[in-house]
Amino acid sequence: MKVHILQNAQELGEAAASLAANIINERIAEKGKVRLVLSTGASQFETIEALVKKEIDWTKVEMFHLDEYVGLSEQHPASFRKYLKERFVNLVPIQMVHFVNGEGDIEEHLAELSHEIRKEPIDLALIGIGENAHIAFNDPPADFTTKEAYIVVNLDENCKKQQVREGWFPGIDAVPQQAITMTVHQILQSDVIISSVPHKAKANAIRSFFEQEVTNTVPATIMKTHPHYSLFLDKESASEVDQKLF
Repeated sequence: MKVHILQNAQELGEAAASLAANIINERIAEKGKVRLVLSTGASQFETIEALVKKEIDWTKVEMFHLDEYVGLSEQHPASFRKYLKERFVNLVPIQMVHFVNGEGDIEEHLAELSHEIRKEPIDLALIGIGENAHIAFNDPPADFTTKEAYIVVNLDENCKKQQVREGWFPGIDAVPQQAITMTVHQILQSDVIISSVPHKAKANAIRSFFEQEVTNTVPATIMKTHPHYSLFLDKESASEVDQKLF
Protein backbone atom coordinates (compact mmCIF):
# COMPACT_ATOMS: atom_id res chain seq x y z
CA MET A 1 0.00 0.00 0.00
CA LYS A 2 1.18 3.48 -0.89
CA VAL A 3 -0.24 6.45 1.03
CA HIS A 4 -0.14 9.97 -0.39
CA ILE A 5 -1.16 12.99 1.70
CA LEU A 6 -1.90 16.22 -0.17
CA GLN A 7 -2.78 19.68 1.11
CA ASN A 8 -6.39 19.75 -0.08
CA ALA A 9 -8.97 18.01 -2.25
CA GLN A 10 -7.88 19.85 -5.40
CA GLU A 11 -4.26 18.73 -5.08
CA LEU A 12 -5.40 15.25 -4.13
CA GLY A 13 -7.57 14.99 -7.23
CA GLU A 14 -4.75 16.12 -9.50
CA ALA A 15 -2.27 13.67 -7.97
CA ALA A 16 -4.66 10.71 -8.09
CA ALA A 17 -5.69 11.53 -11.66
CA SER A 18 -2.04 11.79 -12.74
CA LEU A 19 -1.30 8.33 -11.36
CA ALA A 20 -4.46 6.93 -12.97
CA ALA A 21 -3.59 8.50 -16.33
CA ASN A 22 -0.08 7.07 -16.22
CA ILE A 23 -1.44 3.58 -15.56
CA ILE A 24 -4.06 3.90 -18.30
CA ASN A 25 -1.51 5.11 -20.84
CA GLU A 26 0.96 2.35 -19.90
CA ARG A 27 -1.71 -0.31 -20.37
CA ILE A 28 -2.77 1.15 -23.71
CA ALA A 29 0.85 1.08 -24.84
CA GLU A 30 1.24 -2.51 -23.63
CA LYS A 31 -1.95 -4.10 -24.93
CA GLY A 32 -3.92 -1.50 -26.87
CA LYS A 33 -6.81 -1.14 -24.43
CA VAL A 34 -7.81 -0.60 -20.81
CA ARG A 35 -10.67 -1.80 -18.64
CA LEU A 36 -11.50 0.81 -15.98
CA VAL A 37 -13.84 0.93 -12.96
CA LEU A 38 -15.04 4.35 -11.77
CA SER A 39 -16.71 5.28 -8.50
CA THR A 40 -18.88 8.31 -7.81
CA GLY A 41 -19.90 10.57 -4.94
CA ALA A 42 -18.80 14.01 -3.73
CA SER A 43 -15.32 12.76 -2.78
CA GLN A 44 -14.57 11.90 -6.42
CA PHE A 45 -15.36 15.31 -7.93
CA GLU A 46 -11.78 16.59 -8.07
CA THR A 47 -10.24 13.32 -9.27
CA ILE A 48 -12.70 12.87 -12.13
CA GLU A 49 -12.48 16.55 -13.10
CA ALA A 50 -8.70 16.23 -13.36
CA LEU A 51 -8.82 12.84 -15.10
CA VAL A 52 -10.94 14.01 -18.04
CA LYS A 53 -8.31 16.67 -18.79
CA LYS A 54 -5.45 14.18 -19.09
CA GLU A 55 -3.92 13.17 -22.43
CA ILE A 56 -5.50 9.75 -22.82
CA ASP A 57 -6.79 7.90 -25.87
CA TRP A 58 -10.24 7.29 -24.43
CA THR A 59 -11.27 5.37 -27.55
CA LYS A 60 -9.19 2.52 -26.11
CA VAL A 61 -10.95 2.56 -22.71
CA GLU A 62 -13.87 0.40 -21.55
CA MET A 63 -15.49 1.62 -18.33
CA PHE A 64 -17.51 -0.20 -15.67
CA HIS A 65 -19.74 1.53 -13.15
CA LEU A 66 -19.60 0.55 -9.46
CA ASP A 67 -23.09 0.98 -8.05
CA GLU A 68 -26.56 2.49 -8.34
CA TYR A 69 -29.71 2.84 -6.27
CA VAL A 70 -32.53 0.38 -6.89
CA GLY A 71 -35.59 2.00 -8.44
CA LEU A 72 -34.03 5.44 -8.91
CA SER A 73 -34.60 7.18 -12.24
CA GLU A 74 -31.55 8.33 -14.18
CA GLN A 75 -33.08 11.80 -14.15
CA HIS A 76 -32.93 11.99 -10.34
CA PRO A 77 -30.13 14.30 -9.07
CA ALA A 78 -28.68 11.43 -7.01
CA SER A 79 -28.47 8.95 -9.89
CA PHE A 80 -24.92 7.75 -10.38
CA ARG A 81 -25.59 7.13 -14.06
CA LYS A 82 -26.49 10.81 -14.34
CA TYR A 83 -23.36 11.71 -12.32
CA LEU A 84 -21.03 9.75 -14.60
CA LYS A 85 -22.59 10.96 -17.81
CA GLU A 86 -22.38 14.61 -16.80
CA ARG A 87 -18.89 14.50 -15.27
CA PHE A 88 -17.14 11.87 -17.38
CA VAL A 89 -18.83 9.93 -20.17
CA ASN A 90 -20.16 12.95 -22.07
CA LEU A 91 -16.79 14.73 -21.85
CA VAL A 92 -14.48 12.07 -23.35
CA PRO A 93 -14.78 9.82 -26.43
CA ILE A 94 -14.82 6.65 -24.36
CA GLN A 95 -14.97 3.38 -26.27
CA MET A 96 -17.58 1.56 -24.17
CA VAL A 97 -19.49 2.04 -20.91
CA HIS A 98 -21.31 -0.51 -18.75
CA PHE A 99 -23.73 1.30 -16.44
CA VAL A 100 -25.37 -0.19 -13.37
CA ASN A 101 -29.11 0.21 -13.90
CA GLY A 102 -31.35 -0.04 -10.86
CA GLU A 103 -34.56 0.02 -12.90
CA GLY A 104 -36.34 -2.75 -14.80
CA ASP A 105 -35.37 -6.42 -14.52
CA ILE A 106 -32.63 -6.29 -11.88
CA GLU A 107 -31.77 -9.99 -12.05
CA GLU A 108 -31.31 -9.88 -15.81
CA HIS A 109 -29.21 -6.74 -15.58
CA LEU A 110 -26.94 -8.23 -12.92
CA ALA A 111 -26.37 -11.26 -15.11
CA GLU A 112 -25.42 -9.05 -18.08
CA LEU A 113 -23.04 -6.92 -15.99
CA SER A 114 -21.42 -9.97 -14.45
CA HIS A 115 -20.92 -11.56 -17.86
CA GLU A 116 -19.27 -8.43 -19.25
CA ILE A 117 -16.96 -7.69 -16.33
CA ARG A 118 -15.71 -11.27 -16.19
CA LYS A 119 -14.69 -11.40 -19.85
CA GLU A 120 -11.24 -9.97 -19.10
CA PRO A 121 -9.35 -8.56 -16.11
CA ILE A 122 -9.93 -5.02 -14.86
CA ASP A 123 -6.75 -2.95 -15.20
CA LEU A 124 -7.59 -0.08 -12.86
CA ALA A 125 -10.34 0.69 -10.34
CA LEU A 126 -10.91 4.07 -8.70
CA ILE A 127 -12.65 3.18 -5.46
CA GLY A 128 -13.82 5.74 -2.89
CA ILE A 129 -14.28 5.13 0.84
CA GLY A 130 -17.51 6.19 2.54
CA GLU A 131 -17.99 7.84 5.92
CA ASN A 132 -18.93 4.40 7.29
CA ALA A 133 -15.83 2.96 5.54
CA HIS A 134 -17.91 1.27 2.85
CA ILE A 135 -16.45 0.55 -0.57
CA ALA A 136 -19.03 0.89 -3.32
CA PHE A 137 -22.28 0.17 -1.44
CA ASN A 138 -20.78 -2.65 0.62
CA ASP A 139 -21.85 -1.22 3.97
CA PRO A 140 -20.70 -2.79 7.25
CA PRO A 141 -20.87 -5.66 7.91
CA ALA A 142 -19.84 -6.18 4.29
CA ASP A 143 -20.03 -9.54 2.57
CA PHE A 144 -16.41 -10.62 2.15
CA THR A 145 -17.33 -14.16 1.08
CA THR A 146 -19.56 -13.90 -1.99
CA LYS A 147 -17.88 -14.53 -5.32
CA GLU A 148 -20.65 -12.83 -7.27
CA ALA A 149 -19.65 -9.76 -9.31
CA TYR A 150 -22.66 -7.58 -8.44
CA ILE A 151 -25.31 -7.97 -5.72
CA VAL A 152 -28.31 -6.12 -4.31
CA VAL A 153 -27.72 -4.78 -0.79
CA ASN A 154 -29.70 -2.99 1.89
CA LEU A 155 -28.28 0.44 2.73
CA ASP A 156 -27.48 1.13 6.37
CA GLU A 157 -28.55 4.29 8.22
CA ASN A 158 -25.10 5.88 8.26
CA CYS A 159 -24.79 5.46 4.52
CA LYS A 160 -28.18 7.07 3.98
CA LYS A 161 -27.27 9.97 6.28
CA GLN A 162 -24.12 10.61 4.27
CA GLN A 163 -26.16 10.87 1.06
CA VAL A 164 -28.42 13.45 2.71
CA ARG A 165 -25.49 15.46 4.15
CA GLU A 166 -23.89 15.61 0.73
CA GLY A 167 -27.09 17.05 -0.70
CA TRP A 168 -28.18 14.19 -2.95
CA PHE A 169 -31.53 13.73 -1.14
CA PRO A 170 -33.75 16.13 0.86
CA GLY A 171 -34.09 13.72 3.81
CA ILE A 172 -33.30 10.20 4.92
CA ASP A 173 -36.76 8.92 4.01
CA ALA A 174 -36.09 9.88 0.39
CA VAL A 175 -33.00 7.65 0.14
CA PRO A 176 -33.77 4.28 -1.49
CA GLN A 177 -33.63 1.26 0.80
CA GLN A 178 -31.52 -0.81 -1.59
CA ALA A 179 -28.75 -0.49 -4.13
CA ILE A 180 -26.86 -2.61 -6.64
CA THR A 181 -23.16 -2.78 -5.88
CA MET A 182 -20.03 -4.34 -7.25
CA THR A 183 -18.96 -6.85 -4.61
CA VAL A 184 -15.83 -6.69 -2.47
CA HIS A 185 -14.54 -9.80 -4.24
CA GLN A 186 -14.96 -8.23 -7.69
CA ILE A 187 -13.33 -4.94 -6.63
CA LEU A 188 -10.28 -6.87 -5.40
CA GLN A 189 -9.89 -8.57 -8.80
CA SER A 190 -8.73 -5.23 -10.23
CA ASP A 191 -5.03 -5.20 -11.03
CA VAL A 192 -4.52 -1.70 -9.56
CA ILE A 193 -6.77 0.17 -7.11
CA ILE A 194 -6.63 3.90 -6.37
CA SER A 195 -8.70 5.51 -3.61
CA SER A 196 -9.32 9.26 -3.48
CA VAL A 197 -10.55 10.16 0.01
CA PRO A 198 -10.57 13.90 0.81
CA HIS A 199 -12.43 16.01 3.40
CA LYS A 200 -12.86 16.10 7.16
CA ALA A 201 -16.04 14.01 6.97
CA LYS A 202 -13.89 10.99 6.05
CA ALA A 203 -11.38 11.41 8.92
CA ASN A 204 -13.05 8.88 11.23
CA ALA A 205 -13.29 6.26 8.47
CA ILE A 206 -9.63 6.76 7.61
CA ARG A 207 -8.62 6.44 11.26
CA SER A 208 -10.52 3.15 11.46
CA PHE A 209 -8.95 2.02 8.18
CA PHE A 210 -5.46 2.34 9.68
CA GLU A 211 -6.19 1.27 13.24
CA GLN A 212 -8.30 -1.81 12.56
CA GLU A 213 -7.20 -5.17 11.27
CA VAL A 214 -8.99 -6.42 8.16
CA THR A 215 -12.65 -6.68 9.16
CA ASN A 216 -16.00 -6.55 7.39
CA THR A 217 -17.19 -4.02 10.00
CA VAL A 218 -14.72 -1.59 8.41
CA PRO A 219 -15.06 -2.75 4.80
CA ALA A 220 -12.30 -0.56 3.35
CA THR A 221 -9.70 -2.44 5.42
CA ILE A 222 -9.84 -5.28 2.91
CA MET A 223 -8.02 -3.07 0.41
CA LYS A 224 -4.93 -3.17 2.61
CA THR A 225 -4.54 -6.75 1.38
CA HIS A 226 -4.35 -5.70 -2.28
CA PRO A 227 -0.84 -5.86 -3.80
CA HIS A 228 -1.19 -2.65 -5.87
CA TYR A 229 -3.18 -0.20 -3.76
CA SER A 230 -2.66 3.57 -3.55
CA LEU A 231 -4.57 5.71 -1.05
CA PHE A 232 -4.77 9.47 -1.59
CA LEU A 233 -5.70 11.63 1.42
CA ASP A 234 -5.73 15.34 2.13
CA LYS A 235 -4.75 17.02 5.40
CA GLU A 236 -8.36 16.93 6.61
CA SER A 237 -9.11 13.27 5.94
CA ALA A 238 -5.74 12.27 7.46
CA SER A 239 -6.16 14.53 10.51
CA GLU A 240 -7.17 11.83 13.01
CA VAL A 241 -4.49 9.28 12.11
CA ASP A 242 -1.23 8.78 13.98
CA GLN A 243 1.40 9.54 11.35
CA LYS A 244 3.41 6.54 12.56
CA LEU A 245 0.77 4.32 10.98
CA PHE A 246 1.51 5.56 7.46
